[in-house]
Amino acid sequence: MLLADDQALVRAGFSALLSARDDIEIVGEAADGRDAVSMTRSLHPDVVLMDIRMPLLDGLEATQLITADPRLADVRIVILTTFELDEYLFEALRHGASGFLLKDTEPSDLVTAVRVVAAGDSLISPRMTRRLIEEFATRAKQPRSSGELDVLTDRESEVMALVAGGLTNDEIARKLYMSPATARTHVSRAMTKLGARDRTQLAVIAYEIGLVRPGWLA
Repeated sequence: MLLADDQALVRAGFSALLSARDDIEIVGEAADGRDAVSMTRSLHPDVVLMDIRMPLLDGLEATQLITADPRLADVRIVILTTFELDEYLFEALRHGASGFLLKDTEPSDLVTAVRVVAAGDSLISPRMTRRLIEEFATRAKQPRSSGELDVLTDRESEVMALVAGGLTNDEIARKLYMSPATARTHVSRAMTKLGARDRTQLAVIAYEIGLVRPGWLA
């Protein structure tokens, strides 16, 4: 994995914690967004821990460049932030970040999060995803057309709405009387058709398109 943060002490702390695990290898450290993009392209890490506020190129711009590169489609980006609701966070999720971590997160949670994201899942828990996305749902700078839903089947749209509501595959399965495997298949197909990198981005798209509104599943 790659660490991107302009504070050397923060990088050193994360590196010491994560590299002590047998299944996690730190392949590089970047002190600014420009280096983060360059090193991601050359090293192709599974996961990038990306700080938002960095010199030369901030974490949001770096995330946009990385997620827009088809050669880096399997690279997962986790945004690092000092604040729970960073003003740039929603835009980062819109552009394909797999989630976020607070810099004061518990060490064990950081390790678990890296493993979860590396395995292809979203870092944000379903309930946290819902709270976060609802907070930022109205801040999208480029609203999407509801016509994009035409590529989905009715069932895929229904499942996508429940993903945006924070439900897990098991919860979706119980609600719609299907198996968890079937729910997972519908989620995967919706992600593929709409170009979403993971469940978090699929949920963001659901709000942007207008498929769901904040508080609809309360």
